[in-house]
Amino acid sequence: MDYHFDFSFLTGHIGELLGGLKVTIELALAANAMGIVLGFVLCLMAMSPWKIIRFPTQLFIEFFRCTPALLQIIWFFYCIPMMVDFFIDPFVMGVLALGLNLSAFNAEAYRAGVQAVPREHLDACVALGLKPYQRTLYVILPQALRTSLPVLLTNGIGTLQQSALVAIVAISDLMYVAKSIATDSYRPLEIYSLVALVYFFMSVPFSKLVHIIERRQDAATQR
Repeated sequence: MDYHFDFSFLTGHIGELLGGLKVTIELALAANAMGIVLGFVLCLMAMSPWKIIRFPTQLFIEFFRCTPALLQIIWFFYCIPMMVDFFIDPFVMGVLALGLNLSAFNAEAYRAGVQAVPREHLDACVALGLKPYQRTLYVILPQALRTSLPVLLTNGIGTLQQSALVAIVAISDLMYVAKSIATDSYRPLEIYSLVALVYFFMSVPFSKLVHIIERRQDAATQR
């Protein structure tokens, strides 16, 4: 292959790439915030003793876990505005699609954490006369969050990477900007290689953090 890499042309596009990176980070942060909070709510609803709450929630979770994220993004972007006959900002639609997808996966992570809470702790809550919301907020949530934290972080990394899918609906994230630059410059190898490195270096610190947390949890379990 007689191809010579030339990254010098990228100096004129630094501002565009930084703008796209900003959008990517904002998307990932907003979707993760939504996923962490809504995921726990969905977990509690899916474990509800009332079937009228449990069944629709489980159906919601399975739908978002068992359909492609790309399809969900496209559906939110094109179908919802047609259904409500109202324009919604594309960034908001991207956050909703990514956030709901993440919430479904986080709900399952939380469920494993809730089920790991010792029965003795719940019995102690009853003995102390704690109300259901107090038991959930002060006993179940902290323990479930600690147990499921590695999975939540891993899911968050996946959402950061999946945020590149919003480029398909013309949201000007890092991937969309890179695609535009590659089309204009006819230098796809350089720009896509650079973008791949950016995603890599954003994900690696969180991946290392997951390993650290897992090692500490394993050490605490062995004591």
